Amino acid sequence: MAKVVVIGGGWAGCAAAISAKKAGADVTILERTDLLLGLGNVGGIMRNNGRFTAAEEAIALGASELFELTDKYATHTNIDFPGHKHATIYNVTQIEKPVRQRILDMGIEVKFFARVVDAKVEDKKLTTVILENGEKIEADAFVETTGSTGPMGNCEKYGNGCAMCVLRCPAFGGRVSITEKCGIEDTIGRRNNGDNGAFSGSMKLLKESLSEEIQNELNEKGCSVIPLPPELKNEEKLDIKVCQQYALPAFADNIVLIDTGHAKLMSPFFNLEKLRMVPGFERAIIVDPYAGGKGNSIRYLSVAPRDNYMRVKGLSNLFVGGEKSGFYVGHTEAICTGSLAGHNAARSCVGMYLLQLPTNTLIGDFIAYSNNEMQKDEGDKLRFTFAGSIYFNRMKEIGFYTTDPKIVADRVKKASLEGIYNKKVVK
Repeated sequence: MAKVVVIGGGWAGCAAAISAKKAGADVTILERTDLLLGLGNVGGIMRNNGRFTAAEEAIALGASELFELTDKYATHTNIDFPGHKHATIYNVTQIEKPVRQRILDMGIEVKFFARVVDAKVEDKKLTTVILENGEKIEADAFVETTGSTGPMGNCEKYGNGCAMCVLRCPAFGGRVSITEKCGIEDTIGRRNNGDNGAFSGSMKLLKESLSEEIQNELNEKGCSVIPLPPELKNEEKLDIKVCQQYALPAFADNIVLIDTGHAKLMSPFFNLEKLRMVPGFERAIIVDPYAGGKGNSIRYLSVAPRDNYMRVKGLSNLFVGGEKSGFYVGHTEAICTGSLAGHNAARSCVGMYLLQLPTNTLIGDFIAYSNNEMQKDEGDKLRFTFAGSIYFNRMKEIGFYTTDPKIVADRVKKASLEGIYNKKVVK
């Protein structure tokens, strides 16, 4: 039977595994930690701005499973916060277990504590990946969704040191670029000032450590915006963060909290002593990253060159999704790119032509446009997301943005791609 191995179990890896399995392949996820979803365990924001449109298009294409779960485990729906409309917020304290169960129920094998450290290539084809314990795993096709964060040395070099984030490199070992192990040179993203990488854009506070008034507002509205005293405002943080859709003055002038089960603070880091000077935060406790008073994880350090099939350039059977495939921001973006990567990995197992989503679909345009822009001068400073910045502006300009699922479904149907990810291609 055709075998696909997915390296990395974040949102992109889970999406790739699901689409490859539905296409008929035998699928294994290799995850170096003891949890699926990775940064999805501290994220929580879905369907805001153009992500609503993208989610509905992915569902129409047949990639519904993960969106169904984030909708089911939502703490709030249709909420607005600065610069963002109609967001769904899922509960980060509950989401991993049902995603894991859904994956297992589909017959997808998951290997935890499975850190891939090397790879073997023959005739431009990846044949084998090697785990830290020496185990060798062969497959017909591979999908790398290892992200672009870590290991610790990169957070030291380009950030403020290891912030002890949910990725837990000291305990499980840092990310290893499989594309680099295959001899393919990765691209490193830069900030506007030329520095490499970008800080993760948010942190988590223990909701119960905040004032009763703030807790009540979060529980009722899903969001709380607390003005900062002038002496605590810091606009410099806006440029260093990965999430440029949140690089708005409102996020420098205020503390913006989102209720994700914890209180998600939309800042890359915040000095705890200063935070506790703000009324309502006198007893605030940071829960992720643990050193969020000093720093956060550094991302965009390992993006692979790929085509619009999500296939790595220079290799015939290695595909990429999520941040490994571009300077992308967000869970929706990871699911959309991962789904195509996994589907095409299954196709490649049997020598079938690969699927390229056309540019008259939103996700197809997103994949092609971002890939083209990243190749240009200064392209390594760009960030792409359905929720804001340059791509959301493009969405609105070319008429892709809508909150009407029927319009989205009709667009997919006109492209003759309705339910394409549900079709079995491996017989």
